[in-house]
Amino acid sequence: MRGVPGRHVALRGTEIYLEESGNGDDWVVFESGMGAGRAMWDLVTPLLRAGAHTVTYDRAGRGRSGRPPRPQDIDEMAATLVELVETVVSGRLVLVAHSMGGLVARRAAEKLSGRLTGLVLVDPTVETAPQYDDYGPAAKKIDGALRIQQPLSHLRWLVKLAARPYRHVFPRATFETMLAEDFAPAGITQMRHELAALAKGVSDFRRRPPEPPACQVVLISAARASKRRARDHAQTREHQRQYVESVGGRFEDADSEHMVPAEQPQQIAEAISVYLSRTR
Repeated sequence: MRGVPGRHVALRGTEIYLEESGNGDDWVVFESGMGAGRAMWDLVTPLLRAGAHTVTYDRAGRGRSGRPPRPQDIDEMAATLVELVETVVSGRLVLVAHSMGGLVARRAAEKLSGRLTGLVLVDPTVETAPQYDDYGPAAKKIDGALRIQQPLSHLRWLVKLAARPYRHVFPRATFETMLAEDFAPAGITQMRHELAALAKGVSDFRRRPPEPPACQVVLISAARASKRRARDHAQTREHQRQYVESVGGRFEDADSEHMVPAEQPQQIAEAISVYLSRTR
């Protein structure tokens, strides 16, 4: 599963690591959520190899990518994604994003409008949801927990405990990659940076929402919630529905918790395939 060829590409002054697989005239580019890298899509990309050229990557500061000169906010992450597409992708593409990556993809879509055939948002962060009305204290609390966890992340048993939700839904090779990269000290540092970017990003998006994507949009919403997400789950789904309806897109339920790429990879692949030339 993890034997995917990879390479580094210099984007906006940072060496970004990406992996490519599949073939075909259509391209599919994946944007992961907060705290996750390219391995998040390990169960989805093999389902597309026959009909598309897929690209997954680690954001600056994460996984095998280099560190940027300073932590990036959502707009800077989007600018990196745009440059990745302009540098690597030779044709039109489907853009797929999970969780916080939905904010990155929606901002990037403003610059990629002429090249997108579809935008697939997988249980995305939607800035209008009430839990972001005053997100600062919640983000500070999460950051405090990460700050305590960070110096202990060299203890493998503790790291495995923290990553337990991933162990049951991802293949072993993928899980081991996540342990080594996303739950390592550098990965936790990057997660703290991304948490700060999320807190700033939802505020920025409320002041300056992205332009509606100039392509078809499908939003796949997790129909189930973990205990941690249960309190805000219904409101999150309602605001996801309101967003996708506002851009004329389609709302889909997924029989899954938040890790839809692990629990329902086939559903994501089918949503992508609608926009591929071989199936259109």
